[in-house]
Amino acid sequence: MTQNSKHVLRSLIASRSGLLVPGAYNALSARIVEDLGFGALYLTGAGLTNMQLGLPDLGFVGLKEVADQVSAIRDAVSIPIIVDADTGFGNALNVRRTVRVLERAGADAIQLEDQVLPKKCGHFAGQNLISAAEMCGKLQAAAEARQDENLLIIARTDACAVDGIDAAIERAGRYAEAGADVLFIEAVRELDDIRRLPALFDRPLLMNIVIGGKTPALSAADLKELGYGLVLYANAALQGAVLGMQRALGALSRDGILQEDPQLVTPFAERQRLVNKPLYDELDARYGAAGRD
Repeated sequence: MTQNSKHVLRSLIASRSGLLVPGAYNALSARIVEDLGFGALYLTGAGLTNMQLGLPDLGFVGLKEVADQVSAIRDAVSIPIIVDADTGFGNALNVRRTVRVLERAGADAIQLEDQVLPKKCGHFAGQNLISAAEMCGKLQAAAEARQDENLLIIARTDACAVDGIDAAIERAGRYAEAGADVLFIEAVRELDDIRRLPALFDRPLLMNIVIGGKTPALSAADLKELGYGLVLYANAALQGAVLGMQRALGALSRDGILQEDPQLVTPFAERQRLVNKPLYDELDARYGAAGRD
């Protein structure tokens, strides 16, 4: 990771060119994101909860679990990491510590949301919100806590599902005033609202496309045309991985044998390439040769 990676990410999003960002939930999924040429990745809280704990996205992960994954991903990839920090794991004082911990771990952007702890997935029912004033205090704490001014603070509001789109717009405006660099209105349901939102604010917006969720899907090209800064597919990798496991293990259960069928499994050699085994072979030879002198 270069020293100006946060600045690069900030510039990409500020250009409102619909930066397409997939989610990752561990270091290997992050490597695949980078290997496929994406310019940034998103550490998804839902994906981390689903894949590490086998639980739904209902606020079960904590700061240490998120920070450990950020650190592992930072070691594995060089592209910028956007981190889903849920509610910040407490009040404004907790948010201050959350930002410090995640920035040290390698985050280039940190997303915070305005739900009551424990939060729920934005595409579930039954969210509860903290007051806009409390969220503004959290965002102020986040902005003041960062060590690098180019670390992006992304403010998400779930008010659309609770109080409607107008309330979400009003909250987003207040969050911008409180110091958020990027605004994220979750679970927008109407195409007309998706089309009008970017023109309402003086800073870039994130559009979250949840496969099977409440928000109508538009292409990244269409969202770029509308002026969105970032287009997020937080759990495309997760849902693809689950399908792949079901197909491969279903075939094994059915047939009692599983060959290196590229329709069912990634070849052994490709798996080793993705985890960078050739580098470690080279290092092993170098260090082994040195040890034999």
